[in-house]
Amino acid sequence: MNPLDVALVLLVASMVAATYRVLRGPGKADRGAGADVVFFGFVSVVIVLGLRLETELVVDIVLVSTLVGFLAALSLARLVSGGKR
Repeated sequence: MNPLDVALVLLVASMVAATYRVLRGPGKADRGAGADVVFFGFVSVVIVLGLRLETELVVDIVLVSTLVGFLAALSLARLVSGGKR
């Protein structure tokens, strides 16, 4: 088994656990943190698949999605804090 295959299995397992946290989280902060883990797990899966398929197109996809994820994390933090700074 290829080490990249092992990485994919571990990433998917962590995303499943984080999805459970999003669905069953007791508060908004738990759900927001779980959503961040799922999103960045997805970005990691894209990176590993790009390495496995040996394509360079992944760099652009990861760059844009990471910037979007950062903005989403800021929005979730604002939502959890109730709009306070």
